[in-house]
Amino acid sequence: MADFSSVLSPREGEIHVIAAAQHIVKALGANKNLDDDLRKILSQLDGHLSAMTLLTTESRGTGFREVEEQLKYAEEKIRSWESNQFLLWDSDESDPLEASEFLKTIDEIQALIGGLRSLSVNGNGKQKDLLNRADSILQMAMSRLEKEIMHILVKHKQYFQPKNMSFRSCGMDVLYDESFVSVEDVPSEEELRRNSSGKESDEYIFDLIHPHVIPHLKSIANVMFGVSYDQEFCQAFVSVRRDALEEYLVVLKVEKFSMEDVLKMEWSSLNYEIKKWVRAMNIIIRYLASEKHLCDQILGDFGFVNPLCFVEISKGSLAHLLNFGEAIAMGTHEPEKLFRLLDMYEVVADNLLDIDALFSEEAGTAIRLDFHELLRSLGDSGRATFLKFGNAIAANVSTRPFSGGGIHPLTKYVMNYIKTLTLYCNSLNVLLKDQDAADSNPVVEPENGQGDSSITHCQMACHFRSITATLESNLDRKSKLYRDGVLQHIFLMNNFHYMAQKVKCCDLRIFIGDEWIKEHIVKYKQHAMSYERATWNSVLSLLKDDDSPRFCSASKAIRGFTIAFEEVYKNQTGWSIPDPELREDLQISTSQKVIHAYRSFMGRKSSSINEKYVRHSPDDLQNYILDLFNGSPRILQSSRKK
Repeated sequence: MADFSSVLSPREGEIHVIAAAQHIVKALGANKNLDDDLRKILSQLDGHLSAMTLLTTESRGTGFREVEEQLKYAEEKIRSWESNQFLLWDSDESDPLEASEFLKTIDEIQALIGGLRSLSVNGNGKQKDLLNRADSILQMAMSRLEKEIMHILVKHKQYFQPKNMSFRSCGMDVLYDESFVSVEDVPSEEELRRNSSGKESDEYIFDLIHPHVIPHLKSIANVMFGVSYDQEFCQAFVSVRRDALEEYLVVLKVEKFSMEDVLKMEWSSLNYEIKKWVRAMNIIIRYLASEKHLCDQILGDFGFVNPLCFVEISKGSLAHLLNFGEAIAMGTHEPEKLFRLLDMYEVVADNLLDIDALFSEEAGTAIRLDFHELLRSLGDSGRATFLKFGNAIAANVSTRPFSGGGIHPLTKYVMNYIKTLTLYCNSLNVLLKDQDAADSNPVVEPENGQGDSSITHCQMACHFRSITATLESNLDRKSKLYRDGVLQHIFLMNNFHYMAQKVKCCDLRIFIGDEWIKEHIVKYKQHAMSYERATWNSVLSLLKDDDSPRFCSASKAIRGFTIAFEEVYKNQTGWSIPDPELREDLQISTSQKVIHAYRSFMGRKSSSINEKYVRHSPDDLQNYILDLFNGSPRILQSSRKK
């Protein structure tokens, strides 16, 4: 590079060297096989050599005058474009040649600036004035390019539209409050949702900006980075894309709450917000994969700037999602929250590898660590909530017997609860794996020989058996609240039957095992037999033969039996066996014993019984037995005239 003295008296050798270099550059630029980036570099070098020629071929005054004229011409062109209300890129009136000319003018300005700065002219005021003027013109051009960037990004934004965009509930809620709301058996909507809620494709990428404008953005980026306006480009790019991401969160109906707001929120509202959060997490990670693809397309050639911009675009919206998750993990451990906690845990776990890949560079370290910490916090909270659920079953106390001896709400709650937990098998096994074996409620291992598969030996299966054992102990205590010992058997029969059927007819079977089912079938059948013995043995004993005078004894027996039967009818029609098949089985079994004994006695003693004591025929009794256990108390009226 020539020094200032060469401007005053240029040497011929320097002129020839510059001219030769410029000739080589032009020859290389004529090659049609060059890619765009190399062609741009050669164009900039040509401009720079041209500027050097201006500054080395004439006297200082003449050289500066010619530079000044070129700057004036460039400024006029920039100002003419600046005053034009139409955009250079992507408007109906725009001309691709105009945009190309605009970028070429910027290259020329930058070449002149480079040439001026390459001279070491101490204290030359004219040179400084020209540099300041050139910088001012360049800044004007950069300001225009920022507007162009933002216009292109906004106008050609494409909305991310993964499949299954409609918002649906994430599944059922299993609630019980006595103060633990009674829950009926619920459909398997949760199972359907979870089976169909996987990612569409790990490779799914959506164009967030229309592809035809990507080359325009890359051209602008190359120019702005080339003249050291990379920060201004990034600010404009990040600003628009960050706003687009925040706008998309609004589309997903994700609201911004402080941690205090979340911790104070009523469960019904919080439950709804968690469902939206889980859905948003799945979609946003896929959205960010597309966002990263866009950053790679435009900023991929600029090293660390690319991941840095991607992090700047993402971190605000992700911070909101992270804060909500941390607030949930910090909350109390009520059992009804467990399913939502596990949903949150699983959606973070399922997306964690993608998050690590998206933010693999140093710029994304904080985001990666925050999500790993969130997973740990949600896991800790989920584990604590699950263990509290088991303790709550043991601690649940009733002061009054459950009406009619039916299926207690606690039984329905617990069995539906653990049935739903089978959907979270993998997650729960991970969370329970390191649980201290010295817990106050140790897990129940399966009996030797039990188990259809290794699943019956997993952590969750062992905990399920412990939970059902705890429930049985609680039910046994609740049965003692009935004054009538017979109703205790009905209560336990109903509840053990419900437990056995629930395990038998759903995925609980593969966790708890067939041996458990067999044991509980035996248990509820034993209570059914105990009911029959306790109720009907004493009633049927009235129909036995004795040594009293025949006429008096038979009539007295029928009268006593009738009174006893009517008392049973009055009491037990108000009792409840909710399961139709179980109720019918017990009615049939009872009917066979009672009607057979009654017919037999009536047949043997027909001549010895006073007709006035026979109030019911065998067929009447059979019909009356069908009224038992329907939960509606009745009083039996005589079916025969006296």
